[in-house]
Amino acid sequence: MEPTDVRKLIEDQLKLSRSLKARVRELEEERHAPLAVVGTALRLPGGLTTPEAYWDFLLGDAEAIGPIPGDRPGLHRVYDPRPERPGSSYVDRGGFLADVAGFDPAFFGISRREADALDPQQRLLLEAAWEAMERAGIAVRRHDRLNAGVFVGIMSSEYVERMAADDDKTGIDPYYGTGGGHCMAAGRISYTMGFSGPSLSCDTACSSSLVALHLAARSLRAGECRYALVGGANLVLSPDLMVSLCQNRALAPDGRSKTFTAAADGYGRGEGVGMLVLMRLDDAEREGRPIHAVLRGTAVNHDGASSGLTVPNGPAQQEVIRAALADARIAPQEVGFVEAHGTGTALGDPIEVGALDSVLGSGAPGRPVPLAVGSVKSRIGHLEAAAGIAGLIKLVLMLRHGRIPAALGAADGELNPLIPWERIAVDVPRTAADWPAPYQRRIAGISAFGMSGTNAHALLEAYQPAAEPAGVSDLPELVVLSARSRESLTELAGAVAGRLRALPAAELASACHTLRTGRTPFEHRVAVTGRTGAELADRLLAAVGRSAPVAAGGAGPAVVLRVVPGSAEVAAGLAALADAYPALDGDLPQLLRGLGLRVREGEAPATTVDGYARLEWDGRVVPLVAADTARTPALLLAALAALHVSGADLRLDGLRTAGARVLDGLPTYAFQQRRCWIDEREVTAASAAPEGAPAESAGGADRELVEEFLAAELATVLRSDEPLDRTRSYLEVGGDSFTAMQFTIAVEREYQVELPVEEFSEEVPLATLFRRLGEHIIRSSGASERQGQDA
Repeated sequence: MEPTDVRKLIEDQLKLSRSLKARVRELEEERHAPLAVVGTALRLPGGLTTPEAYWDFLLGDAEAIGPIPGDRPGLHRVYDPRPERPGSSYVDRGGFLADVAGFDPAFFGISRREADALDPQQRLLLEAAWEAMERAGIAVRRHDRLNAGVFVGIMSSEYVERMAADDDKTGIDPYYGTGGGHCMAAGRISYTMGFSGPSLSCDTACSSSLVALHLAARSLRAGECRYALVGGANLVLSPDLMVSLCQNRALAPDGRSKTFTAAADGYGRGEGVGMLVLMRLDDAEREGRPIHAVLRGTAVNHDGASSGLTVPNGPAQQEVIRAALADARIAPQEVGFVEAHGTGTALGDPIEVGALDSVLGSGAPGRPVPLAVGSVKSRIGHLEAAAGIAGLIKLVLMLRHGRIPAALGAADGELNPLIPWERIAVDVPRTAADWPAPYQRRIAGISAFGMSGTNAHALLEAYQPAAEPAGVSDLPELVVLSARSRESLTELAGAVAGRLRALPAAELASACHTLRTGRTPFEHRVAVTGRTGAELADRLLAAVGRSAPVAAGGAGPAVVLRVVPGSAEVAAGLAALADAYPALDGDLPQLLRGLGLRVREGEAPATTVDGYARLEWDGRVVPLVAADTARTPALLLAALAALHVSGADLRLDGLRTAGARVLDGLPTYAFQQRRCWIDEREVTAASAAPEGAPAESAGGADRELVEEFLAAELATVLRSDEPLDRTRSYLEVGGDSFTAMQFTIAVEREYQVELPVEEFSEEVPLATLFRRLGEHIIRSSGASERQGQDA
């Protein structure tokens, strides 16, 4: 081989080696890619329903521990203050939610019948998931099949127990399985919102929602989904687990977790639901999402062989923290705060503090100040499967605001004497304070240890955004709102109007951009334009009173575009739009189609009285380009406002002005709560099923009467309190395969005619469905009668 050939071979090998090393580095970066928290939502004890209220609560000194609600008779029935009494619970207090029966089934397309049978945990998760997506500015359009994964921590399903006693199964209906199955907690969210990513429920007891976070992080980094919803839910509805926990003395008699204190005597149970939205940091920055914190690393392990299945294992806790540090590529001395598992037990607290000190406290060389630790369990109770998500949202708020709330107050007494506080580098803050200045980065960890032995730890960091100038635009703004009902629209418009009035002028463009692109269009709509927050607020409130619903699920009007050919004014108008909205591109037809309009180009206008370019639909003529071409952006917004209230399915991302971003803290959907609840039942003898009415023939019936019967029977099956809206489809009013079966059985019993079940799968208005079924019933009944006469 010639020297030149050898040299060429060596050069090629070096080039290949460098390429392979670069790819290895790239893959390593992918494996540790930082993730952004872009949206949060919650329902916590003490009436906490927003992150803002939660933060105010954390900085205060109130606690959310209270008596067992009156709608839990089973918990009251087993209460006995004597701990030694078998079959009883000595606890009558805890962290309870204010309302677990309220729900808006119509919003989610769920029938009243199904909603009654649905585990309230699933209902609350649906609401929290929707709110978290809205706070992230991500519109949930079901048929878009958004590439989002759902990861939910849940460990109990006690509600369905009340549907059947041991000796009476008549209360079990088709929704028994789907209403209470753990898998449905995540699957229902994905189904209802049309998500296409991984969807799973996770049960590792008290570490469930933090393990769900770990799985979501792995899924995002592996590219399995673009967005990940991570949540947890816990409700205390059955006396059984309460009795069991009291029998092994796991619970504090006063229902309060006295974390790290000398009074620690067990944990206090709590209820709650939380949800956060994650995505890769680079994607979040590219999309202009509100980034509240950065998830750097997670880890999960198990206690393995220990002194007991439910006994904490200190070495295993150290291992999981070290694994999370390695995943985050963070040094232990950089961690300034840890949200501890901190249940307030005499056994668990010393083991956990010892593990924290070994890794992050005294065991962290160069630590500038002692590690601060706390646990929100002492304020709201131990939320069990939802404890991790409650602590996560607390950390996100702390990192965002740069403050560490007090972990204990003066009334909490002395610290646990079994923990050698004077010899360790761990501190429990008694007052709220800013993040300690010696830390160069704001980093916090959170631990969760399941009774199953599964441990989890995660590390988050405060997000440091690049400085962006926030100027005040002189362009007009467009605000669009919508809701499923007039009541929700009125409530939402009032909340948005109040927010717009208080909004700094520099944030107005971001707020309007968020409301335009981060919300889902429904049939009750308003849209207004204006130049100030106060002007927009006034016009919103005035417009609500004039609003009329549009057809549900429609594509909106087809629009005719008429343009004066070769017009200099049209060219100047397009230039004005390009200056105002850099994302808009192309000629007028292309630009309008990019905004979601169904545009047909018509003949040139005979006159320019209505503009050099204009839109026409449903008898309306709206100018787009006038002689004063500088008005083109305002004319476009006015046209889009009119199209929105006419039912157009607009995609308004292109109206994002320079510097506008997705703004958090805007009002989210106004759910209309109605009581969906099955009372706890006493054991009674099984009752006989009611016999059906004598069958009647429809052969000579009027089709209108048959259709009225069908409408009334379907409303009965769905348990609808109001007549069904016949412009909506079977699915939109909450119908599914189960209700189709119940409806079919009832109709066939009435008319002795087999119904074509394939009709229910078509997305047609109920009026069309009833007409088709009515025709089929009359036709089939008539044929049956004729056959009987012939016989």
